[in-house]
Amino acid sequence: MVDKLTPLQESEARRKAAEDAKKTKKTVTRTDAEKATRKERVEKAKDALTRSVGIKGDHVPVARTALKDFLRNLNEPKQPDDARFESLIEAPFKVPPKKKNDRF
Repeated sequence: MVDKLTPLQESEARRKAAEDAKKTKKTVTRTDAEKATRKERVEKAKDALTRSVGIKGDHVPVARTALKDFLRNLNEPKQPDDARFESLIEAPFKVPPKKKNDRF
């Protein structure tokens, strides 16, 4: 038989879990160079998003979503390298090559 928690016990357990999470949370200290790089990337990503608003094509929504995901996940430890980031920035403006149909 499983005992159910009362609403008071449930809220107390959530509060305690939140406190424990705050205690175990690691703080990240960034150097000035990392801060500058991060700020520059955010500005470039936001600029690309604003410039790509009126562009048409099937590739544009996918590229804009990738840029938005980049901005949402800024605090994640794994960030794209410089080459990958540049391709993210250029994606809305570059029309992908059409597939060739090699039928005889």
